Amino acid sequence: MAKSKYEYVRKFEQNDQCLLNCWIVIRIDGRNFHRFSDVHGFEKPNDQRALQLMNKCAETVMKEFTDIVIAYGQSDEFSLVFRRSTTQFSRRASKLVTNVVSLFSSSYVFYWSHFFSSQELLYPPMFDGRVVLYPAEKNLRDYLSWRQADCHINNLYNTCFWCLVQQSGLTADQAEERLNGTVSSDKNEILFSEFDINYNNLPQMYRKGSVLVWDKISEANDSSQANNVQKTKRQIALHHTDIIGDSFWNDHPDILNS
Repeated sequence: MAKSKYEYVRKFEQNDQCLLNCWIVIRIDGRNFHRFSDVHGFEKPNDQRALQLMNKCAETVMKEFTDIVIAYGQSDEFSLVFRRSTTQFSRRASKLVTNVVSLFSSSYVFYWSHFFSSQELLYPPMFDGRVVLYPAEKNLRDYLSWRQADCHINNLYNTCFWCLVQQSGLTADQAEERLNGTVSSDKNEILFSEFDINYNNLPQMYRKGSVLVWDKISEANDSSQANNVQKTKRQIALHHTDIIGDSFWNDHPDILNS
């Protein structure tokens, strides 16, 4: 394009390139999702359809931006981690976050009817996004551990809260007052003694959240079957598992070594 006398305005753009050699985490959060879930009749304390829809959106983003090495989601949030050597969008924070959030949001609308076949989407959902950089392996793992611990804490509370409301007939204020000052062991005891629920037997997706990673699978090469040669390809795998301990990371060394 020919130069223009107006082109000087580009000088007002700020350089927002992310620091090199850091993992780039983009965390997506639903905006006013308490209201959104109420209006659309989400099941309490967890709606499997809504969680599966969030997983589908994250998978769609990962397929588009293959430098994302792991994504972790719970409730109405997802954290997507770009490998530390990525050059996507020249590591510009504004380009990364806007592209990821816009694709995630449009995917939520696009796939809505796949998971909520009997519920019309009554108004557009909104998601915000932020960019956080983590320079060390420990920092990244601690961040993801924090999000999974948050998943457990919130789910345990919400499970107790909605049992008290739906099964014991307490009002929301009464249930909140009942749980005020309780610790995890207290909530586990309430679930077991009053509702015959062993918290550890609830679905892993509710207790642990969702983890999406790239797995390598082998496939036969038709032209070289005689030589027993196989090719490998990557595909996205969904897990509901602990990512705070070492076991997961030992089983998936490519995430941190990418």
